[in-house]
Amino acid sequence: QVHLVESGGGLVQPGGSLRLSCAASGSISRLDLVAWYREAAPGQKRDMVASIGRDGRTDYSDSVKGRFTITREDAKNTAYLQMNNLQPRDTAVYYCRIDDQYTHWGQGTQVTVSS
Repeated sequence: QVHLVESGGGLVQPGGSLRLSCAASGSISRLDLVAWYREAAPGQKRDMVASIGRDGRTDYSDSVKGRFTITREDAKNTAYLQMNNLQPRDTAVYYCRIDDQYTHWGQGTQVTVSS
């Protein structure tokens, strides 16, 4: 069984920064796709924010390009999301997704951007 633990969320003022981490443990095989998603409110669609493939190729939603950076550290089975210049519209629960031969999700971490 694979378990993902997210950390790094919290309350930040507009223009501030946060770094999210997602560590996978358990019977995880070689990592394939790693991605971060967010839900602005319960029941709303979970939107992809950023992804990074095994080859290091990244993809970002238009709303975060130039502000967010996704990275991965396969030796530690860990993914990161550096978020800069955060704005109130970035407020959401952020979920990490890590794929090996299966898709695994974290439990979510709350990010609130407010003055």
